[in-house]
Amino acid sequence: MAPLMRGTRVVALLLGIFAVLAGAFTLHPSAQAAQTEELDSTIEYLIGQVSGSGLTFIRNADHYPAAEAAEHMRRKYAHFKGEIRTPEDFIARCATRSLLTGKPYLVITQRGEEIPTSDWLGRMLEAYRSQRRQTP
Repeated sequence: MAPLMRGTRVVALLLGIFAVLAGAFTLHPSAQAAQTEELDSTIEYLIGQVSGSGLTFIRNADHYPAAEAAEHMRRKYAHFKGEIRTPEDFIARCATRSLLTGKPYLVITQRGEEIPTSDWLGRMLEAYRSQRRQTP
């Protein structure tokens, strides 16, 4: 057999193996839908925590009531949805800092402390996951 034909067969074999392996690591459409649904529900939970918190949120040195902060995050989520794969991605993209100024988003806690909104939401996410692990 000519070396060129042998090389072509090897390449074809390797491409076939790659295609099989790639298919093995691709989620079934129903699994992808479940993952997307779980991500959306987790993010809606986080946005709901913001909205119902009664706290004041600071964006670019301006103070906003919780409902307005939640709506702003919801709009950012809609904008970045294609780039968000995890709740942590949501927090990083939509609740960490202003895209315009780069200034961090802050929340004024019930004790009057100003902390990064991303830290506050991270705690909300931890509590949510802990609760879900305990619920059968």
